[in-house]
Amino acid sequence: MDKGLVARATTSIDAPKSQVWKALVTPEAIKQYMFGADVESDWKQGSPITWKGEMKGKTYEDKGEILKVDPERALQYSHFSPLAGKPDAPENYHTVTIRLSANGDKTDVSLDQDNNPDAASQRESEKNWGVMLEGLKQTVEQSG
Repeated sequence: MDKGLVARATTSIDAPKSQVWKALVTPEAIKQYMFGADVESDWKQGSPITWKGEMKGKTYEDKGEILKVDPERALQYSHFSPLAGKPDAPENYHTVTIRLSANGDKTDVSLDQDNNPDAASQRESEKNWGVMLEGLKQTVEQSG
């Protein structure tokens, strides 16, 4: 199945993979860098994940499923947002894959999000994920 255009974002964080991973799976940290979202999950493969918050004046409750957990290496989950205005159907979910790799004393973080229907959506996703990764970087480096 074609999963549309893939949005990509990357950053390099001045911290070990263990610190970056902790920030990816700790709700208090996530709230700091993911637009104030309250995230709930037990971070186990097959488990649900939800994001609740407010964006551009609208409350939202996004949902998905944890698809892969490889501590300090990769986190993958599906994601559906009712704010997109599409039905809650498998073809309207994104898959988000976050990979960590050591680079000396730093951690390189790459993020892919599939199923962007057009180039404008892909660019918007890349912009949003870039902001999120910059927030992750600041959160981790300030807590270090």
